[in-house]
Amino acid sequence: MKLSELKTDERGIIVKVTGHGSFRKRITEMGFIRGKEVRVVLNAPLKDPIEYEIIGYRISLRRDEAQRIEVLSESEAKETLREESPS
Repeated sequence: MKLSELKTDERGIIVKVTGHGSFRKRITEMGFIRGKEVRVVLNAPLKDPIEYEIIGYRISLRRDEAQRIEVLSESEAKETLREESPS
């Protein structure tokens, strides 16, 4: 799922950042890297921008930027961990 698909107060774990060049460099410098948890603080009324909280900071991204970041929702992450844990 894409980061832009999360609703207000939902959390996700970053799986992959797509895109190249300056976008990728800027977004990773802001903390959007694989394995980090991100929370949606606020979806703007007109859907742009979206405010996120990651590593203690609040950052606003445009929807098209957030669509370049793949995440696992909190429930997907728990399911994945449950499947990977030894029985």
